[in-house]
Amino acid sequence: MVLVRVHRVSSVRDPETGRYGKMIELIEEKRVQASPRIPGAPETLMIQSMLQDLASYFQSMGLALAPPAKTKMILFLTEEEYEMLGVKLDVNEVYELVFEKGAIRFRSAYD
Repeated sequence: MVLVRVHRVSSVRDPETGRYGKMIELIEEKRVQASPRIPGAPETLMIQSMLQDLASYFQSMGLALAPPAKTKMILFLTEEEYEMLGVKLDVNEVYELVFEKGAIRFRSAYD
């Protein structure tokens, strides 16, 4: 099982058939864990809080302190194939990507 987030959904046209479809880019998602508080002097706690606030501020400006996301899978589906998939893949939604017995299954990760 792998956690993936829908990063991008784009409209594409098949050059061979001329039919429209969707390109769905899935990126690997890590479970977010709260950073542990390190017990210590009040100064230590204040500095840790300031660093977390600074990281949050940079993130709100679009500057990430984390490494860039890794593309896990790109799906090219016609409209009919997308409907047959039976899962509405919306941008920023997180899914469990499960590989079992030759099949790929999507399950909503945070139900």
